[in-house]
Amino acid sequence: MNISAMIFAAGLGTRLYPLTANKPKALVEINGKTLLALAIEKIIENDIHHIVVNVHHFGEQIIRFIESQKHYDAEIVVSDEREQLLETAGGLKHAAAFFDKSDHILLYNVDILSSINLKKMQERHLQTGALATLAVQERKSSRYFIFDNGSMALCGWKNYQTEDCIQKRENDNPVELAFSGIHFVKREIITFIPPSKKLSFTPLYIDLCETRKIIGYNHSGDQWRDIGKNIQ
Repeated sequence: MNISAMIFAAGLGTRLYPLTANKPKALVEINGKTLLALAIEKIIENDIHHIVVNVHHFGEQIIRFIESQKHYDAEIVVSDEREQLLETAGGLKHAAAFFDKSDHILLYNVDILSSINLKKMQERHLQTGALATLAVQERKSSRYFIFDNGSMALCGWKNYQTEDCIQKRENDNPVELAFSGIHFVKREIITFIPPSKKLSFTPLYIDLCETRKIIGYNHSGDQWRDIGKNIQ
C-alpha cells in the first residue's frame, strides 16, 4: 500500500496580506516555524514519506526553501503552477505524474493547523473503501457539507451566505459539518478531474457523491485553526 501526500501551497495568500506582500503564505511563520514546515512534519509523523508541494505565488521562494531542507525523512517534490493557478482539484490533476506509484493520497491545505490524528483518519479511509474521506467538524462556518448522520456518506452542500443548497442524495437524518481542509483520496479520483482546468474539490465531490462513496471523518473536539483567516 503506497500512500503519498500533497500539500496545497500555491494560493495567493490574500487573507494574510500584508504578511504575504513579499512571501508566499506557506512561508509565513508561527512561533519561528513556517506553515510549510509544520505541514511537512505533520505528514511525516503519519509515516508518509513522499510529499508533493504545489507552488504559484512567490513559487521560487518555496522551491528554495524545500531545496534547503535536507533533514526531512521524506522525498519532497514540487508541482509548478507558476504559469496558471489551478486550485485544489486542478492542482492534483496537474501533479498526477508524481503519483503514478501511489494508491492513496493525503491532501493537506498548508494554512491549516490541527491536532487531528491522521493515522486514525487514514485507517478509517482504508477500512471503508471510500473514494474520498473528508475531515470535518462541528463548528461555526458559512459553508457546510451535508452528510447522512448514520453512514457519514456525503449528500450535499450548503452556503448560508448565498443561501445556495445542493442536495444530491436523499436522507432522513442529515448533519451539516464544516470541512477542515484535510482529505484522503484514492488515486483514481484523478481520472474524474478534467485536465488543465481551474477547479476546487467542493464541486467535484458534490458531483461524485451521487454515484461514488465520499464520506466524512468527524474529528470534532480536535484543535483546528485556519491560519489564512486569523493569525492572531
